[in-house]
Amino acid sequence: MSNISCPHCGQDFKIDESGYTEILKQVRNQEFDHEIHQRLELAAKEQTSAVELAKSQQRAEMQEALSPVENERDSLKNQLETIRRENEAAQRLADVERANQLQAASIEKNEEIQALRAQLEAKETEQALAVSQAVTTIERQKDALSSQLERAALEKELAENALQDKYETQIQDRDDAIERLKDMKVKLSTKMLGETLEQHCETSFNQIRATAFPKAYFEKDNDARGGSKGDFVFKDFDAQGIEIVSIMFEMKNEADTTATKKRNEDFLKELDKDRREKNCEYAILVSLLESDSELYNGGIVEMSHRHPKMFVIRPQFFIPIITLLRNAAMGALEYKAELALAREQNVDITNFEENLGKFKHEFSNNYDIARRKFASAIKEIDKSILHLTNTKEELLRTERQLRLANDKAQDVTVRKLTRGSAGVKKMFEELPKG
Repeated sequence: MSNISCPHCGQDFKIDESGYTEILKQVRNQEFDHEIHQRLELAAKEQTSAVELAKSQQRAEMQEALSPVENERDSLKNQLETIRRENEAAQRLADVERANQLQAASIEKNEEIQALRAQLEAKETEQALAVSQAVTTIERQKDALSSQLERAALEKELAENALQDKYETQIQDRDDAIERLKDMKVKLSTKMLGETLEQHCETSFNQIRATAFPKAYFEKDNDARGGSKGDFVFKDFDAQGIEIVSIMFEMKNEADTTATKKRNEDFLKELDKDRREKNCEYAILVSLLESDSELYNGGIVEMSHRHPKMFVIRPQFFIPIITLLRNAAMGALEYKAELALAREQNVDITNFEENLGKFKHEFSNNYDIARRKFASAIKEIDKSILHLTNTKEELLRTERQLRLANDKAQDVTVRKLTRGSAGVKKMFEELPKG
């Protein structure tokens, strides 16, 4: 048995040989394991140091070898980063631009949609208004047509009655005048026709003698000492008895059935002779001869190229020619008075002739002006006659047009008015009946 003290507590233990051997064996194993463990740790540390050194060297070598690569990689990374940032900026800019474009397009589309909606609403409103107006217009036209038809019928009836009365009166007056003329032509001889024209002229003058020619002399020419005589002599005087104007008249007429037709110029020479013998200033032939002559139908024709101070007129210009010549001669009264005074005072004959020539020249100018104005007045009268004739023809045509208008108005129906207008026809069909 052996005693063993505990190194820690100092207590003694008794162990046998086998135990001792076992303990010794355990101690040895522990020391050996401890030593081995220390050695292993040392070897591990050395190995670790060697590995670390090798790794350090390897890292240094690798770092040295990888340094250019790292630099290049860093450069590439920087470039990539720059490119990435640029791409991101470009992408953001593109996104912003695309968003702006989309927003602008969206706004434009919205505006177009709003405009189209407004146009659609306006069109619908316009259509509704047009339909309403069309209905109103059609109703007004219908009422207007009805009123026009009634008024046209009334006007047509009144116009027909008025035209019928007017034309019946005109036709009756014309027929009466034709009958009177026929009866007169049958009863009158050539001499009686001439005497009838003389009576007409004498009566026309006597009707205005007291007012227009109170101092005038107008009587038949009964002095045939020269072998012939005119029909009438006209002389007018002023208040002092000075002669204003004097005219020799000859009246000629003939029946339509006279075999031998006379011409106005056949009587001018004899009339001029009578004028000179009776000491008259003018000679006038009042004639119904050559009734188809446009020259003489003009009214007043001056024949001074044949005989001095000679005129041929139609009977309706009997009074106007006397008035015209008298008024033209009124301006000569002053010269005639001066002539009488000059003769009394023995005025120089040369000055007298000059004044007389001046008077004649001015009188001729006044006469020409008066003649042209008178001819112009005659033309206006002819135009008025033509206008009245045209008016009559227009009235006749108006009556025909009224009759045609009445026929058309009577033929007007709603079916014809709405022909070719389906919309209007539909509106008429939709109108309430009643």
